[in-house]
Order: sequence, then structure tokens, then C-alpha cells
Amino acid sequence: MKKALLFLTFFSSVILTEGQTLKQKNTPWPVIEKQMRPWTRWWWMGNAVDEKNLGEALATYARAGIGGVEITPIYGAVGFENRYIDYLSPKWMGMLNYTVKEAAALGMGVDMNNGTGWPFGGPQVTQEFGASKLIVQQYKVSQNESLRELITVKDEKQKKAGAILQSVTAYSANGQVKRLIDMVDASGKLNWTAPGSDWEIYALFSGKTLQQVKRAAPGGQGLVLDHLDKPAVDAYLNRFDQAFAGRPTGVRAFFNDSYEVYGANWTPTFFAEFKRLKGYDLDMHIKELMSKDSSSNEPSRLKSDYRETMSQLLLDNFTINWSNWAHRHHSISRNQSHGSPGNLLDLYAAVDIPETETFGPSYFPIPGLRRDSADVRNVDPDPMMSKFASSAAHVSGKTLVSSETFTWLSEHFKTSFSQAKPEAEKIFLAGINHIFFHGTTFSPSDIPFPGWLFYASTNMVPANTLWPHLKGMNDYLTRCQSLLQAGQADNELLIYWPVYDAWGDPKGLDMPLRVHNVDTWLHPTAFYKQSILLQQNGYSFDFASDLMLSKTKTLKRELVTASTAAPYQTLIIPACRFMPLPTLQHIVALARAGARIIFQELPEDVPGLSNLESNRAAFKLLLQELRFKSVTAGLQQAAVGSGEVLLASDLQQALLYKHIEGEKLTGSGLQFIRRKLTDGRYYYLVNHTANLIDQWIPVNQKTASVTILDPLTGDYGKAETKLKEGKTWVKVYLESGQSLFLQLSNRPKTEKAWLYLSNPGKPLQLDHDWTLHFSSGGPELPADQKLQQLVSWTTLGDPKAVSFSGTGVYTHTFTLPSKLEREYVLDLGQVNESAHVWINGRDAGIIWSIPFKKRIGDYLKPGKNTIRVEVANLMANRIRDMDQKGIKWRNYHEINFVNINYKPFDASGWAPMPSGLLGPVLITGYR
Repeated sequence: MKKALLFLTFFSSVILTEGQTLKQKNTPWPVIEKQMRPWTRWWWMGNAVDEKNLGEALATYARAGIGGVEITPIYGAVGFENRYIDYLSPKWMGMLNYTVKEAAALGMGVDMNNGTGWPFGGPQVTQEFGASKLIVQQYKVSQNESLRELITVKDEKQKKAGAILQSVTAYSANGQVKRLIDMVDASGKLNWTAPGSDWEIYALFSGKTLQQVKRAAPGGQGLVLDHLDKPAVDAYLNRFDQAFAGRPTGVRAFFNDSYEVYGANWTPTFFAEFKRLKGYDLDMHIKELMSKDSSSNEPSRLKSDYRETMSQLLLDNFTINWSNWAHRHHSISRNQSHGSPGNLLDLYAAVDIPETETFGPSYFPIPGLRRDSADVRNVDPDPMMSKFASSAAHVSGKTLVSSETFTWLSEHFKTSFSQAKPEAEKIFLAGINHIFFHGTTFSPSDIPFPGWLFYASTNMVPANTLWPHLKGMNDYLTRCQSLLQAGQADNELLIYWPVYDAWGDPKGLDMPLRVHNVDTWLHPTAFYKQSILLQQNGYSFDFASDLMLSKTKTLKRELVTASTAAPYQTLIIPACRFMPLPTLQHIVALARAGARIIFQELPEDVPGLSNLESNRAAFKLLLQELRFKSVTAGLQQAAVGSGEVLLASDLQQALLYKHIEGEKLTGSGLQFIRRKLTDGRYYYLVNHTANLIDQWIPVNQKTASVTILDPLTGDYGKAETKLKEGKTWVKVYLESGQSLFLQLSNRPKTEKAWLYLSNPGKPLQLDHDWTLHFSSGGPELPADQKLQQLVSWTTLGDPKAVSFSGTGVYTHTFTLPSKLEREYVLDLGQVNESAHVWINGRDAGIIWSIPFKKRIGDYLKPGKNTIRVEVANLMANRIRDMDQKGIKWRNYHEINFVNINYKPFDASGWAPMPSGLLGPVLITGYR
């Protein structure tokens, strides 16, 4: 009991609940806690760490506004092997303990990967417990003859790995099936004569993938784990138990990266587990399991049962088992479920912090936003994919949903904060509220520029020339997350995910559901298309699995999925082919208890082969009991108990019939997400259109007060509102690329009015007479310049400026009239890539993202004013120069350092990247 209380105390201290949303004094902003700040994946290359450099690094991260680190050891740098520390050795544990202690003193947290590189594996994984795969060999035997060939595995590597023959099944030409495993002797000889006709024989071996841990660190090399086998998982985790020696680690969360266990489609106990879960013998259906015939129904149904079994084994034996292990160590679990051959919603929901990831750049029509064609992947990052993680958290009543963020956002050294901002906003809109940068490489102080770097990183490292301005972006992300972690998710619809339609695919065996192939398993489905349509029409929703629905109850005509989750108004069933009988039964039971259910189409059938005929008969009978009556064209209704079931191909038609409206504000082009508070709501509004949105927008409720909160600056004020058509309308002004929060409440949160920028005066253009001084960077500082025109450093005619990466300081003096306007906005125009501004010697803040504008009225005075703009460019030009000169800066074990296409990295052929303040610089007064 004492251990349980300790865990619950720790858990409540790291998960922000509604009751913990304390306010900063005299402002509507919450008190900032460490989980509200962005965290970062922290690669320990070769585990070559020491206390001095660890302490200095953590202090540097804290000053930049990073809230925590996730330790992930990987391969090391060549030539530094004498600094390597074996993973989980006593010395390594000492480094972990020091890190946790120093981080806590800095107000930071520490997460830890339960392995090195990825996926889970290492020296403790024996051949017995390594990732497994099925191997099927086929033989033909003529009538009245015996098989002369021995039934032994043919692959020499599998022989050495100890592949085990688990089944031998014979199929006759006239449809007979015989189990022959007991007729095979120890040498592999089959003692059987084919009766009556020719026969095909299928022999199944339990083999091994032989996959090694990718990007492993010293002490972490070895075979990848069999995630489907509980004894294998327990043996794997036992190494950590021994290293921890019963002492608390202070680690907030243990982490598991995306499931990249290739070809692991079996476990030695699969036959027995399949029989337990599905009720029939899989070994009598090996021919159908291996079939590539898409015209036959039986292989599809069999594969559905096979995939469902694999999903259950992964959930029970790995995910829940591992999460429980973390709890026993007074920590929580954080897991990337995508890529798994299982039900993603259930796998995400089984842990404390579900985590998604973004990979590659998205398209945004924001003017001036760079998106290099060479950086585009096969599919854009899809926020609907991220909603699997956020839905799992919302439906199960968890607060935090994290994301591995900015992975391969661009080619190395070319990522700007302006590119990062809309990507972060995109996942915020999908329900993510706990960002992890991908990421930060530990590098000792004696390593010259650019330090040690990991190949798939956005390089959030102190050597990055943008680092001095990182706190600007981090403050924005922190303010966003402080509100997005408050209260509860506020989504009115619960949408059923018909995973059995995916599992019924006749192609292949296991079905990893990856972020990289959503165009095959997600995009073509009615589920996805209807979700997109509903979102465009202003509806908010979460996804639910069959297991989640089985735990859902009806209370006061609403759907309650967990005691700590916000209720839903309506359950949506998109068109699907397959639905399990228990799921349909529970849906009808929810309606009978008062819930509202909307089917786009009635499901066609039950999935799988298990109890097929009896399940199918009960399924059809239950559907027939729904007595639908036509309400209007395209809409039918059936009363069920005290609830109802609606049937409509147009889901919005059914929703509007029941007076459930989407948020009309999406008609303006704005995107939004809501959070429910005890005394109101937060609306997070984002303008990713190409245009200014300056208009009145409605919100779906009537409220007494609306406060605007600007997460970019921390400013706030009372919004202009009006009551119209029973709703509150709010005046908003958002330029392309900007965002804000609305706080709806029963009483005012501030008396200060929000100043709208809707009445500009004539702008003052600062287009000449600038001085430019290069203050820091390399390889050499270019000479100072006097500029009559703002141009890129690379066109100044100074070779040093072409290869320079660092900061340049621009200074200019201008004059304002004796009577100042109410507010002024500084518009820097084109900035490559980030700026820090001082006006009249006062710090006016970091302007780090498009549209590079800031309110500066408080810093100005009548008459003469001085502006100083510190601009940081990308690392790209210096790296280009180093590669052109043949300077050796990348030399690592394993994959070394590759480009975005996983080819050897070489920047020598790059064109110089534009750098500096290009303007035009304008100062505009607003009346």
C-alpha cells in the first residue's frame, strides 16, 4: 500500500489536472510547471558523458526554456572510445543519478529510454527470447507415395538460430486436411503415405528475425526482443531491475520508441494463444494463412483472427506488462504505439503518456514559409494520425499526450523556427500537449563546432546558430501547452475506428500500422474521409476502439468512457464492412440506456472465422431488430429503449437533425481545438491560411466574458463580443501564421481591453542607413558594414560573410512625431532566420517566426529612437564551407551521419542560404 501511495503521489505531481491549474498572479496565465515546457530527446553518443559536461548542458537547456530531457543512448563518435560507458553499468547508473539530481535542482524532469537505439533489445536477449517469425516450407507428395525429403528448415541462419518445427499440415486435392506433426521423427523424416490423391504439405517453423538493435550504444548491442512473449519481456526488464537494485531512479517516465521490429510475425506460443483467444486450431489453416488469393473470403477472415491475436499478445505481454513494470519503479510509461501490428488505440491507451510523432515537412500556404521540395517525404505528416494518440488519452481520461516532434523536418542545418512553428501548431490542433524535440545530442565542451550530432535530428543543440533565440520559441510552446494541459478535452463526438476492416486485408501477414504508410491503411477508408469532413465542418471528436466502447457507459444520455474523461454527446459509426458481434451488442445497449448512435451505413458482417455462423446469425438478427422509420430524405431513425439509432449517409445531416452543430468559425479558415474548464473553455485558434482573418466569429455557446490570450507574447485582454442568434460572437484579428487563445468564462478574467490592430496609419519605412556588425559565429567574423539597402549577407561581396553562420547586429536610428499613436507594430519583413530586438536600449523580445511582427508601442518615445536587431542565420553556410574545405567534422560508428535521403551527407554542393535582415522594415502606428 505504501508503494502504491508513493506512486500515486509522484504521478499526481507530474500530471497537471484541472485542480492544479494555478494562475500567475494578476494574469489569466497558469503557473508554469516543467511538463508544460517542451522537452527534448537527449542522445548520449557512446554514453560518453561526465558529470561536469552533463551539469553544464542541463543548465544551458534550462536557460533556453527546456523542461526536461529523455535519455536515449546511441552509437558513439570514432576516436572517443576511451570515454564510452557501458549501458546500465554502475558507472552509467551514476551518470543517470547525477542527471536526475541536477535536473531536479534546475526545475527539469528526466525520462529514460528502456533501451539503447531502437527497438528494445540488447545483450540480455538470448536466441530463445529474440524476435520471432514464422517460416513456412511447402512440399508436394503424389498419391500413394511418401515424402523423401527431410522436413528441416532450409535457411542456414535459421538452423543456427534453432528454428523449431511446430506444425506439419497436409492438404489433398479434394479438400481433406490432416495434421501430421506427430508423424515427423527427430531427423525430420515424415512417416506417412499420401492416400487417395496428390497432397500439398505445409511445414511451419518458429524462426527468428535475427534483427539487431538499431543505433545501439555500448552495452546495448544485441538481438531485438520478442515483444509478443511475456517471459521474454520479463527477462528483458530483469536487467533493469538488477541495475536499479531496488533503489528509486527518480526517472519520471520510461520510454519506448516506435515499433520497428521488422518481420516479427510470430512467437513460439502463438498456436496455443490463438486457440485460447479464437477457439480453433490455426495449424489446420496454414495454407489459407499463406494464401495470396484475394478472391477467396476464408484467407481474409483467417488473417483477421491472426492479426487480432497478435494485437492482443502485444497489448498484454508487452505494453501493459511494461507499463506495470514502470509503475513498480515509481515511474510512469510513455509509448509510441504507431508501427505496431496491433490496435493502435488500445496500445496507446494502455500507457500513461501516449506519444505520436511527426516525420517530414507539411505544406502550409503561409506567405514566405520555405518548404524545399527535396525535403518532402512520400506522405505529409497527417494530424489525423496524431489523433490516435490524443484520442487514446482523452477516452481513457489521461492529461498528457506527447509527440516526437520535428523529425527530418528539413535537411540538416536548414530548419528555421518559422518552419517548426506551424508543425507544432498542427499537432496541438490534433490534441497533442507535450512536445519532445527530436532532438538534442549531448556533446562535451572540448568537441569543436558543430559538436556531436545525431543524423535524424533538427539539431536543437547549443552549437546551432539559432540557439540564442530558442527561448522565444520555447516560451510560445510553453504558453500553449500550459493551456492545452488544463481541464479536459472538449469533444462532442466519439467515432468508432473499424480496425477489422484493415485486419481483413487478404495481403500479407502481420500488419504494422505505420505513420509512413497512412496512404494505404488509413486514407482510403470511410472512417478517415468522414473524420476529415466532420472536422472541416467544425466538429470535434475522438476515436474509439472496440475495447474502449466495451468500457463505455451511458449517463444522462451522454457517453462516459472513463471516470476521468469528458463525456461525449454522440457515437458515430462510419461505413464499415466488419464489426464484432459484442461491439454491436454493446452499441445497441448504449442506445437502449439513452445514448444517441449515428450509423453512416449498417455494418455488413462479423469479422474472422471464430464462431462465424452463430455470430453472423446473431449479428443479422440484432440489426433486424432496429426498426428504422424514415424521418426525411436520406435520414432514418430507430427508437431503442430510451435512446435512438440514426442511419444517414450524410453524417452532418443527422447531427444537425439532433441540433448538434459544428463550430461555424471554421468557415473563416481558422482551425481550433477546445479544452473544458470548471468555469468555461479555452479555444485555441490558428490561422494557417494565406490571408489575414479580421472578422467576427461565433463560438458554440453563450458566455459572459471572453479573454484573448496571445501565446506568442504572453499579452492578454478582454475581447470585443456580441450576442447573436443565441451564440457569443468574438472579434478576432489573426494574420497568416498567427494564433491565439480565447478563454470563455462566467466572469471577467481581466479588466484590460484587448487592442485590435484594425486601423493602421501610414507606415514608417526604415529602408536605409543601417550599420551591421557581426558579433558571434564562424568560421570568421566578417567585417562591419554600412548598408544603404538591406540584403543577404551572402551578397555583400565578402567571402567571409558567404561562409558565415552566427549573429549579425543591425542598428538604425529613426524619428517619431511628438504625439504617438496608441500602438505601434514593428514588421521586420524577410528575416533569415530569427531576430532579437532592442529599442532604445530596452529588450523588446525575440521575433522568431513568420510574420516577424511585434507590438512595440511601450518601447517607443517621441523624437529620436534607436533600434538594434540581432539576426541569427542557419548553420548551413558554415557546414557548406567546412565540407568544401574537406574539414572532417562527422565521424561516427554505425550509420555515421547521413542526409535526409539516408545517403552520405555532403553539403559542399549546396548554394548559400540567404542570411540576415532583408526587410523591408516597417513601423506602423495604430489609432
